[in-house]
Amino acid sequence: MKRVIKSLRAWEAHATTLLSLYIPPGRSVPEVINTLRQELSITENIKLKATRVKVQTALESAIDRLMKIHKIPPNGLAIFSGVNDESGESITLVIEPPDEISVFYYRTDKQFHVEFLEDMVEESDVYGLIIIERDEATIGLLKGDRITMLDELESYIPGKHSKGGWSQRRFDRVIEELTEEFFKKVAEKANSYFIPYLERGKLKGILVGGPGYTKLDFVKTDSIDYRLKQLIMPELVDVSTQSFPGLKELVVRARECLKQHAYIKTFDAIEEFKTHLSKDDGLVTYGEEEVRNALAVGAVKYVIMTEDYPKADELSRMAGERGAVIFVISSEVPEYDWLKKTFNGLVAVLRYQLG
Repeated sequence: MKRVIKSLRAWEAHATTLLSLYIPPGRSVPEVINTLRQELSITENIKLKATRVKVQTALESAIDRLMKIHKIPPNGLAIFSGVNDESGESITLVIEPPDEISVFYYRTDKQFHVEFLEDMVEESDVYGLIIIERDEATIGLLKGDRITMLDELESYIPGKHSKGGWSQRRFDRVIEELTEEFFKKVAEKANSYFIPYLERGKLKGILVGGPGYTKLDFVKTDSIDYRLKQLIMPELVDVSTQSFPGLKELVVRARECLKQHAYIKTFDAIEEFKTHLSKDDGLVTYGEEEVRNALAVGAVKYVIMTEDYPKADELSRMAGERGAVIFVISSEVPEYDWLKKTFNGLVAVLRYQLG
């Protein structure tokens, strides 16, 4: 489904000629066809002939497909129809979505509207990530098998000075106020990034990391939305760096909290492949023919493939039939390029050595 969505996202039209139709369960097919026929009659008012013909073709194709369907499936139907003005290719695609469609939606536009499908396939176990220091912070997300860095923040806060007395206390107070202000800024940014996931029921927790006691002081700040505070994981993680490497360190160090999460399972599978590869112990294989042969005899423990591997669906079915676990690596995973360039995007970890 993700590959289908990505493909539909690539379609473009110079005018509003690409048809997107979402039909919820319970709607009768004749009712929907009648609605599309009414829209077809309205297209006669479109002045530009090329635009009018493309819209009419899209509607007629959608109607033709619907006439072959007796009943809307339990989750509804999504239909996309139109012509790609860049390539000249035409499409009429009928999809039974993974989740139930809740509203009837019809629109012709310069692109297909796939956002409803995107919400369905978006990972449901999303974790917020925050690395906090007194004057630096990184905010990110853990979604599926990938870590996304959302923001980096900095603030100049001076270090301690050697003067004593009232001057020292005033200076310490200034540092404290500057730190509190920076924590507030980070918290407000985190609120803006995480609350939309919270409101969609996707956010399962928030990991906070950083050096020393700084992270403990940060989670006490009142600027963090109270709903997000309830999702902060009790184990605050010591992290030594910022930016993307810091986010990855945060997730790996919190592996006990996340051991059932897709990222940790994928990370462990890749690390296991690397370990066996370096040992040259005969417990890995790569190349399509070699992986197929290993699958055929039930010797595969994991299949690891990039998301754009040409025969992903076929190999996934074969692996599933033989009890092998599938890991599909998106282009946002750091090891994606390595797997693609070195192994053509397909490797396997074996249960036992093959002769």
